[in-house]
Amino acid sequence: MTFIKHDQTAARSKRHGAAVALTAGLFLGTVSAALAPLAWAQSAPQPRLPTTTISAGMHKIVAELAVTPQQQSIGMMMRREMGASEGMLFVNEDAGVRCFWMRDTLVPLSIAFVAEDGRIVNLADMQPQSDQTHCSAEPVPFALEMRQGWFAKRNIQPGFRLSGPPFKR
Repeated sequence: MTFIKHDQTAARSKRHGAAVALTAGLFLGTVSAALAPLAWAQSAPQPRLPTTTISAGMHKIVAELAVTPQQQSIGMMMRREMGASEGMLFVNEDAGVRCFWMRDTLVPLSIAFVAEDGRIVNLADMQPQSDQTHCSAEPVPFALEMRQGWFAKRNIQPGFRLSGPPFKR
């Protein structure tokens, strides 16, 4: 903040403006302090989660496991890249209709909604930073996010069965 050099104006500033300047400074400091964690969360890379290996026929996927509600709400947010055979598996104890959106996700993804036995129920391509929702066609306990086009390039369609530790046979 800049102070005016004229004595009369400076005296008036001391009487009337000092409180405003102090209040504005405290307000800006409070806002900055309140927004700092949010800005950090949006810019900091997300930590990697524990992984499992999933097989899609002859193709191997290293999938991070999003198990807790917090892990699932963060998902792939703010990540700028992912490996060619890397993904994220959202794991739930029970089957339910699962819906996803991409508001703070920067990488285009394809999602497979997966039944308990590893059967892909339906697939969807999702665009970065979009609020459009993509839901499972039936109740499922799993959703697998991969780079957009990963399933299509391998001709993996609904009905295909994934295998690995998370899925019951």
